[in-house]
Amino acid sequence: MLGFQATVREFVFGIPQRETTFARRGFRASQDTARKRLEHIGEVFLYGYHAALSQQDPEALNVLLGFVERGSCGFAFEGAAMGLSLLDCVLPWKKGRLNRFLRGPGQAHAYMVHAGAGWAHAKMGHSLRSSMRYVDRFDRLLRWLIVDGYGFCKGYFDWKEYVAGVKRKSVASDYAGRAFDQGLGRSLWFVEGADVCSIGKRIASFPEPRRADLWSGVGLACAYAGGVDRGAVMKLRDVADTFRPEVAQGAAFAAKARQRAGNPTDHTEMACQVLCGIPAGAAARLTDETRESLPEDSTEPAYEEWRRRIQWKFRQATR
Repeated sequence: MLGFQATVREFVFGIPQRETTFARRGFRASQDTARKRLEHIGEVFLYGYHAALSQQDPEALNVLLGFVERGSCGFAFEGAAMGLSLLDCVLPWKKGRLNRFLRGPGQAHAYMVHAGAGWAHAKMGHSLRSSMRYVDRFDRLLRWLIVDGYGFCKGYFDWKEYVAGVKRKSVASDYAGRAFDQGLGRSLWFVEGADVCSIGKRIASFPEPRRADLWSGVGLACAYAGGVDRGAVMKLRDVADTFRPEVAQGAAFAAKARQRAGNPTDHTEMACQVLCGIPAGAAARLTDETRESLPEDSTEPAYEEWRRRIQWKFRQATR
């Protein structure tokens, strides 16, 4: 039973489950299997979010998140990170909730936890520029996943503006705008209901300089979230065409996130075999190998050099 303070937090910050349904969001629902899978992910995310509103002690929160089946638990951790980050912002007299979680049970799910923190800033209406002051406190590589999460949230909840409407222009001219697009690309997997041809047409409608980052996000979402069969993933590889290395890099990130968390899935394995041409374990190792001896951040962050190295490996393999 929730305590009084937890009940108040739930009342003030709670998000109804219906907000993650395709009908409510207006997402494409042409494939019933994909719709059910992606709606389930939304439900798990909100479970983690509400768990964090009710319990901020890292170990106690981890017990609650442990009730989610292993293949989907990363989404619960992402939702929990959103909840903790939101509470850090609006209830600042007990700051550090997210950092304590990240140093403890959230460490294995660091990729998803960083992305979840970005959701909080997007949902609170913070500009990307103001959020960067928060982002800069984190790991020099994974902090860009906070911006990625910010972009995903904008695409997921406000897709009519950021995907199809007047706010389609990049929200920043520096690298933050590119990281935003990587998250926006992930959201397209949900917005378009994992319909590969629709995703391809949607990305083609964006300015050419933004397409590579959007495709990278699609590859990550396809491999991590799943929802389609091997034939659809093969079609995705074909539709991506010249952006196959970016799609493969996104899939490799998904493989590494699952390897680190110890929650492999058949759909991630299959996606890596198709999109990367190698098993998920090998794709994850590639992200480790290319992470070694990265330069210091300069005009371009080391994170982008990391991504570029991975893409180059896949580009060479294709040739």
